[in-house]
Amino acid sequence: MIILIMGASHTGKTALAQKLLEEYKYPYLSMDHLKMGLIRSGNTTLTPLSDDKALTDYLWPIVREMIKTAIENKQNLIVEGCYIPFEWPKDFEPEYMESIKYYCLVMSSRYIMNHFGDIKKYASVVENRMDDEDCTIETVLRDNAEILEQCQTYKVNYLLIDEEYQVEIEL
Repeated sequence: MIILIMGASHTGKTALAQKLLEEYKYPYLSMDHLKMGLIRSGNTTLTPLSDDKALTDYLWPIVREMIKTAIENKQNLIVEGCYIPFEWPKDFEPEYMESIKYYCLVMSSRYIMNHFGDIKKYASVVENRMDDEDCTIETVLRDNAEILEQCQTYKVNYLLIDEEYQVEIEL
């Protein structure tokens, strides 16, 4: 089983992946870790500040083939990150799709307005965010609105975080 977890920054993708790792013993791949490994090793001219589309275009083909390899070997894997394109299903034949579950985490405007302090407080619950000045209520509102619009446009599964942070996935 492959679990894809997508969403805007600060929605809890890594925390959910860690929770699933602990509960189901499925390993997970952080696309941010892959990004930084490739950048720090000099295998790309991209930087952490590169455009998200450029990073997605670079990272997704690598991750896509890792997913196929895991499925072919009947291995479980959780992939989390904001670099999973919304049109990801086009990259997989039906026999692969049977083994993939996709979840996009989206925070409602109401949740963000009522819980922005918590969003900031839990930003480093799994990983230490070294540079988090760009996380403002305005950017979180904008990013989640854009992600929700894309989910609806591409008709992909999403989990709306609205009144309280309740994200439960049963495998």
